[in-house]
Amino acid sequence: MHSSTHKIRRRLFLLLLRAFAIVLTLSFLFFILVTGYFLVSASTPIPFPFASKLEGYYLGHGSWEGVEVVFDLSGQDGLKQILLDEEKRIVLDRRPDSVSTIGTSYDIHPKDVTIDLIVNDEQVGYLVITAFSFSTRLGFARAILFPVGMVSFVLALFLVVVATLLVRRFVNPLADVIFAARAVADGKLDTRISSEGPQDLHSLAESFNEMATSLERNDRERRDMLADIAHELRTPLSVIRGRLEGIVDGIYPASGLPVSTALEQTYLLERLVDDLRLLTLAESRQLHFESKPVDLGNLSQRVLDLFQAEASEKYISLSLERLSENSVVEADAQRIEQVIANLVGNALRYVPEHGRVWIEISSDEKSVKLAVNDNGVGIPADDLPFIFDRFWRKDKSRSRISGGTGLGLAISKHLTEAQGGKIDAQNLSGGGLSMQITFQKK
Repeated sequence: MHSSTHKIRRRLFLLLLRAFAIVLTLSFLFFILVTGYFLVSASTPIPFPFASKLEGYYLGHGSWEGVEVVFDLSGQDGLKQILLDEEKRIVLDRRPDSVSTIGTSYDIHPKDVTIDLIVNDEQVGYLVITAFSFSTRLGFARAILFPVGMVSFVLALFLVVVATLLVRRFVNPLADVIFAARAVADGKLDTRISSEGPQDLHSLAESFNEMATSLERNDRERRDMLADIAHELRTPLSVIRGRLEGIVDGIYPASGLPVSTALEQTYLLERLVDDLRLLTLAESRQLHFESKPVDLGNLSQRVLDLFQAEASEKYISLSLERLSENSVVEADAQRIEQVIANLVGNALRYVPEHGRVWIEISSDEKSVKLAVNDNGVGIPADDLPFIFDRFWRKDKSRSRISGGTGLGLAISKHLTEAQGGKIDAQNLSGGGLSMQITFQKK
């Protein structure tokens, strides 16, 4: 079972706190290691603030004479210091167990801590610490660890505050996205999230909502398509089954009208299956197009010649009006002819007797437009955006009675757009419908 939003937020919050704790612990361990190294190594150089006081004395007096008045280390218990001049002769010796060694040379031992005394970029002496007792080093360690511990504690409090702000700013929106993604994966395609947080998370939320909307729309279209296909197949199959059962039962003769009716419905099923296959290939961009220069005027005239007999039976006038002589585009001639034929056939199907269907071709410097116009009943403005959908049946006057499969306009749309064109529909001011395809000139 997927986690709830509360569990996801808690897990992300704990992950954030764990990261902060690791950083804080590593920082504290680093200081511990440095301090431990100082405790076990007598030669580790330690900053000694008294050195600056000695340098100031030398700068004011020009020598180490009388320096004992400032060389007071009574507050540094356990320290054994020797002040040397620039030639490493002993000026003062504060080792409690030493005899008078002032003026003698001193050989610096490798384990001694030596602090150079510099005045005006010149070496004027050395401050040597000959040994550190463990208690003295432990005191230094406490002096170092206490401020470090205080800083670490304050830093920890600061990190808690920052973590709380980050939870509200980043973790909560991110948890919502994770929970919503899991909900969509479970099939809840209506899941949406609020666009909160910084710009990146805001963009993520909007992109997620757009994706969910697209998935929901595609799922709805898939369900509608399956329902439409089942509906479109049911009628011809019912007719075929009824006629064949009647022939088997002896109700209908095995020839004549019953067989002709069944055969007609078989042809209808064949056209429907072919159209579905073509539409599927067009939607998935699997159709192969052989683009070459095509004259839309000549192609339109050939289509009108093919429909002339059908138009004459209904006393419908067919004509081609070239508003421009330059009507050549780069396209697949066979597929474009199929589009024009679909549009002309659709117009003839719904134009009343003694009506008119005409094709207008116009062009400018950038594009060529072909419009298939009719003076039929037109389509309500609210329905125009849907006429290129599969099995569109909003307008009852444009029904299966007229012999169409309901896929012609959908196929025309995909065939046109797959070749870089655009198809549109609008009602004419004087009545009727205009179907327009536009191609850009190469």
